[in-house]
Amino acid sequence: MRRTTVVRTGLSALLLLGTWATAGLVPAAAADSPSSSSAVTSETQVSNGLLAAMQRDLGLTAPQAEARLAAEKTATATQGKARTAAGSSYGGSWFDAKTGRLTVAVTGEERADAVRATGATVRLVTRSARQLDAAKAKIDALSAPSGVAGWHVDPKANGVVVDVVTARKSDSDVQAFLAKARKTGPVTVKETPQAPRTFSAGTVGGDPYYTGNVRCSIGFSVNGGFVTAGHCGQAGAGVSGWDGSAIGSFQGSSFPGNDYAWVSVGNGWWTVPVVLGWGTVPDQLVRGSAEAPIGASICRSGSTSHWHCGNVLGTNETVNYAQGAVTQMTGTSVCAEPGDSGGSFISGDQAQGVTSGGFGNCTSGGQTWHQPINEILNTFGLTLATA
Repeated sequence: MRRTTVVRTGLSALLLLGTWATAGLVPAAAADSPSSSSAVTSETQVSNGLLAAMQRDLGLTAPQAEARLAAEKTATATQGKARTAAGSSYGGSWFDAKTGRLTVAVTGEERADAVRATGATVRLVTRSARQLDAAKAKIDALSAPSGVAGWHVDPKANGVVVDVVTARKSDSDVQAFLAKARKTGPVTVKETPQAPRTFSAGTVGGDPYYTGNVRCSIGFSVNGGFVTAGHCGQAGAGVSGWDGSAIGSFQGSSFPGNDYAWVSVGNGWWTVPVVLGWGTVPDQLVRGSAEAPIGASICRSGSTSHWHCGNVLGTNETVNYAQGAVTQMTGTSVCAEPGDSGGSFISGDQAQGVTSGGFGNCTSGGQTWHQPINEILNTFGLTLATA
């Protein structure tokens, strides 16, 4: 990269920092991988800008936002220990923003005390996470019509939720799909106003990176390059930056089925462990990739709609795009818009994933899914750049 002046907030800084993305798909199981073992550190510094974004998007006061971040940090650290303590009886976990506690579902009392000893609250359920994941995997094997928006395991309900577009719920192909899905196990049907779409966009001046006439956003820095969304480009495709100069090329890409890719960096460009704050918050350092629990707050950085926050709604979700289904996604209440694809999802200082797609926008609101970072790192054998 030719620029040597001080980094400033803006699209030019995006590639200089090389750390954000707006298309995120990741497996829930990634939290068990070595790559996800990085704990939330005590060095996390909460900026006024981050607190302001949480107040704006989550309706919190500054003290409430600070308290929530502290509670989520504890819950994230507890989650892995509690899952280990639960063993085969583990039925999933989620963060409760009202109580500030992590709840862990278990299928029997024999492991309940061990889970409580980690600091988590226990809820007894009928089915284990393994059983629920197996039921969802059977639905993944089905061919879904466009009226089905996606499906995911809901640990609170101890079942699988299938999301159906309201206007299409009575379609014969949707009803036929639901009939097959119900045969796999405990299925609940919920309505959604729109089907999700990817958030790539046509060429617009001053954006982070381009592949042909497609603009997307950089995700997280890794050894040798950065990660982003798979639907933004195929392996071998060249990538240019905000100034039109060559950055590198897609070294690996997968979409649909998955929605992740990684791009090599060269030609004078470099990457650092930072997510751009767009002036809303200071640029955020990345210190690890510990997976935030369901219910935790999460923020996203993208080249179109910049910085927005929300909550983690679910993990291991399947999203049915027009191009095909994508599995192992994390659902969030964060908004996004075209051009945000590939951008960064981050919770505190922990990388979460790259933006994949969703519905709505950042004026009226919406939902967005991301591919968890640890699956991407493990698939391509990459190492996350951390501060």
